[in-house]
Amino acid sequence: MNLSCLSTIDCSQGAVRAVRFNVDGTYCLTCGADKKIKLWNPYRHLMLKTYGGHAGEVLDVCASCDSSQIVSCSADKSVIVWDVSTGQPLKRYRGHAAGATCLALNEDSTIAISGSLDNTLMCWDLRARGDSACQTLREAKDCISTVRISDVEILSGSVDGCARRYDLRNGKCDEDFVGASITSATFTRDGQCLLIGAADNKLRLLDKNTGELLLEYTGHKIDSFTIESEVITNDNYILSGSVDGNVWCWDLVSGEVKYKYTHERNKVVQSISVHPKKDAFLSASTNTIKLWGDASEIPQEEQSGD
Repeated sequence: MNLSCLSTIDCSQGAVRAVRFNVDGTYCLTCGADKKIKLWNPYRHLMLKTYGGHAGEVLDVCASCDSSQIVSCSADKSVIVWDVSTGQPLKRYRGHAAGATCLALNEDSTIAISGSLDNTLMCWDLRARGDSACQTLREAKDCISTVRISDVEILSGSVDGCARRYDLRNGKCDEDFVGASITSATFTRDGQCLLIGAADNKLRLLDKNTGELLLEYTGHKIDSFTIESEVITNDNYILSGSVDGNVWCWDLVSGEVKYKYTHERNKVVQSISVHPKKDAFLSASTNTIKLWGDASEIPQEEQSGD
């Protein structure tokens, strides 16, 4: 995990709100304050397409499992499904009473789940003809800051300090209260634990089934920002953005800080996306994204574009 910066891209989007790899890590998406989404080949510093249609800042974006569609959510309260090749919106969902802050797709990209400042999670059936939410989850007492979905569970984090896990098999909702506003929440790759980031400048590793606190990771600074954290693909390391301009990297088992990757000193690193197959990741800060990895593990055709 001693990675180096392989590329830096100025996205020209004002502030980049989120960066996301597609399903196989070949391309990435950025969304930002310019109300647009951009599709990139980060290995070649190449912008492939721009998608515009939101009336407010685009706060999150996901690519479908076959990379044929993009789903985005915005401060304008809407969720839009885009055709990747034509750049045109296919569907527009309006149901939230306030800005939609975060987004996730299920494994086969048939359901999108959006979280909002209106304290709700809304589920959208992308196959249905209608534009109404197929389910609304109202358990949160404050804004939804993050949402993830596995094959059988939805995980959300809220400013009310609770991480909520919904079991799709029986409809059960389990809550883990951490005592501070949650900024990020994700599953470990083996599905056994939860990684919860909070505004008290701590990352917590929780046993998913019992809620037991297994380890805390500290050193980074969150302050009042919504800063993402991730688990690297092989479950060996944990990554988090920070207000000091670094991506912090801890050993998952020992909790020891192993590396600090400097994106831009004293500029908030708010978004991280881990490569789905390799020890590599993308970071976003202000108007730039950086690709971090081991150059020897990146195929020559990706580096050269041949």
